[in-house]
Amino acid sequence: MKAAIVILVFLLVMILTRLSVAVQRFFNGKKLSSASNPQLPKCITPAVHKLLDELEKPIRFSSLQLKIATQNFSSFLGAGAYGAVYKGELPGGFMVAVKVLNGSSDKKIEDQFLAEVSTIGRTHHINLVLLYGFCFEKDLRALVYEFLEKSSLDRLLFNGGGDNSTIEWESLHNIAVGTARGIAYLHEECQQRIIHYDIKPENILLNSELCPKVSDFGLAKLCNREKTHMTLTEGGRGTPGYAAPEMWMPFPVSHKCDVYSFGMLLFEILGRRRNMDENLPESQEWFPKWVWKKFEKGEFSDLMVVCRIEDKDRDKAERMAMVALWSVQYLPELRPWMSHVVKMLEGGLNIPRPRNPFQHLTSGSPRSDLVARFIEEACSLKREIARTTSESFATCPTPTMQKYEIEIATL
Repeated sequence: MKAAIVILVFLLVMILTRLSVAVQRFFNGKKLSSASNPQLPKCITPAVHKLLDELEKPIRFSSLQLKIATQNFSSFLGAGAYGAVYKGELPGGFMVAVKVLNGSSDKKIEDQFLAEVSTIGRTHHINLVLLYGFCFEKDLRALVYEFLEKSSLDRLLFNGGGDNSTIEWESLHNIAVGTARGIAYLHEECQQRIIHYDIKPENILLNSELCPKVSDFGLAKLCNREKTHMTLTEGGRGTPGYAAPEMWMPFPVSHKCDVYSFGMLLFEILGRRRNMDENLPESQEWFPKWVWKKFEKGEFSDLMVVCRIEDKDRDKAERMAMVALWSVQYLPELRPWMSHVVKMLEGGLNIPRPRNPFQHLTSGSPRSDLVARFIEEACSLKREIARTTSESFATCPTPTMQKYEIEIATL
């Protein structure tokens, strides 16, 4: 009798286990694997297949599953240069954000897909958005991310002209520190360095507790650690107003371009306003330069009044302003590493007095000579590339490149 009961219980457990697995596969999609999916969809190219096979098998959703989850993409959350984002709900009430990729050609869509999955798909950090899965079918190319209740940082800071003075300064400071930690992880803790190239408030998402998460890796690139600089073969990257000056010039860039963008982001957190506002008096029109003038004259109290910062938060506000001024230095080598940025914002590292980051904007600045030399050598290198092989090019760095230890890598 006891033996019969044991057998019945065993059979019941086996049936329930198989049923649970079947239901999970039906609702959440099957994982991409050469063993379980020997016949890949024709739209998945070898490059996409190779990448997904190297990762930890993100969930593959069908277009039908995502249409059901998003109610035929009816709940629009926002859009960027690389796709529209919709709110979705998986069985069990699990909320997700579905990013539908768009582009002028299948090649561009595939490039965007590879850029995001090859970077964010390799990371696990509390301050980076989490990728759950993807859909790569002929009629739908989409990425499925965790859903974050408070949307993006720009809506918190610039909420349509409404009153944002109720935001606790402590919350803003925590957002700055958390964002810095996320970028530091990308630069310094991943097996391959990841350069984001598009840090801005719209790409910092917030959960219900205002914990920041860096998102939108459509421009991101992996970089071997032994290669300190890279040449951008596609031309300019990033968003005007946040992109570092070297991003628009024909010479190599490094991860310090993300530091510059973060500095511009810090200014906007500090002021709770866009850096450029033509509706303000001319002296305050471009906020970063106005901050520098106040800091240079020792008039930080004026900034606290304008930015509605209380005396109890003065120390953190001053640190944030000084870190922002260091982060947007014109020469990349003067900008701090993001791990140092975190420590300076937290008060664990003394901050030297910043140099004027906008000296290059004044006429007759010695910075202009350096820029001219870089541009001249970069143009010479471009002509050299046209008539030599990549091997000979790699062995002939210019004197300026040798001085600054710049190494070229083709993306």
